[in-house]
Amino acid sequence: MYDYIIVGAGLYGAVVANELKKAGKKCLVVEKRAHIGGNIYTYELEGIQVHKYGAHIFHTDNEEVWRYINTFAKFNRYTNSPIANYKNEIYSLPFNMYTFNKMWGVVTPQEAKKKIEEQVRECGIDEPHNLEEQAISLVGKDIYEKLVKGYTEKQWGKSAVELPSFIIKRLPVRFTYDNNYFNDAYQGIPVGGYTQIIDKMLEGIEVRLNTDYLANKDELSVLAKKIIYTGMIDEYYNYCYGELEYRSLNFETEVLDVGNYQGNAVMNYTDYETPYTRIIEHKHFEFGRQKKTVITREYPKTWNCGDEPYYPVNNEVNDMLFKKYWTLAEKEDKVFFGGRLGLYKYYDMDDVVAEALKFSKGVINEKEKNSD
Repeated sequence: MYDYIIVGAGLYGAVVANELKKAGKKCLVVEKRAHIGGNIYTYELEGIQVHKYGAHIFHTDNEEVWRYINTFAKFNRYTNSPIANYKNEIYSLPFNMYTFNKMWGVVTPQEAKKKIEEQVRECGIDEPHNLEEQAISLVGKDIYEKLVKGYTEKQWGKSAVELPSFIIKRLPVRFTYDNNYFNDAYQGIPVGGYTQIIDKMLEGIEVRLNTDYLANKDELSVLAKKIIYTGMIDEYYNYCYGELEYRSLNFETEVLDVGNYQGNAVMNYTDYETPYTRIIEHKHFEFGRQKKTVITREYPKTWNCGDEPYYPVNNEVNDMLFKKYWTLAEKEDKVFFGGRLGLYKYYDMDDVVAEALKFSKGVINEKEKNSD
């Protein structure tokens, strides 16, 4: 009945479905949740687009990806400039000259670099072996203790000395007075939310919501020649080698009868004692002027089987376990795996789009080659 069944109506699955439809393929998309969009799903509340599963800011240096995503929505000029709150002390993120000035009173880049170098030297760090040492080598001990340690240990549920150093390499550090978190050439939020993008991608494609593919695998699999699976690869194989590790989240969303709660879209709470990692005030993503506001507190939690898996924990143990699952995946002739859960890899949204476009192009080219 179908050329492809695509499991998951998130960004990866929607891009692939759209591209295959344009190539003349008949697709069925099945989605376990009650809505399309995956983790970028947004909905309207009090006239405000709410990011149900946490803040999503589209940013990229890939011009092709930027042009592609802009065919589905108009993007605003939003610039991600989160704020760090350490016991009611407010600091700029990413770590930049405003941060260094607030922390140490320094004014010039030379003064800031000298202060960091002094603290790194005092800690005796030559080659960072874990996240704590990596962070101190980048920003010094003071900033690490106030703005990195507590937040990171809440986020990952582990001591910073147990975490690999590469995690913190994604953290921008700048010796300029620049609060823009991303260095990418393109950045913004779709006016009217993300769900419209997925809706347009899936236009003309059959979508079945509230449908658990694995629970209905036998009856669904016979409906198509190929399966594109974007769920958890270890779950697909019934955890035969054991569970891969993820981090999960709980969200607490509240409507407040004030026009402006915190003055910024994203405020990170970096002390360990505050149970949530950040508060998102959604209206600021689109410069809203509504009389009320909507905030979401984000609580990290240990993932247990059945929870939503938000972040793969890409340490050495899990990466080795994933390779065992990938060995099984490579033997499949009908099933393809994609997306952050299928590939057990953290992806930004632009990476998801790029990977989905690359995969789709490969499938279409292979079909054309075979037909020749």
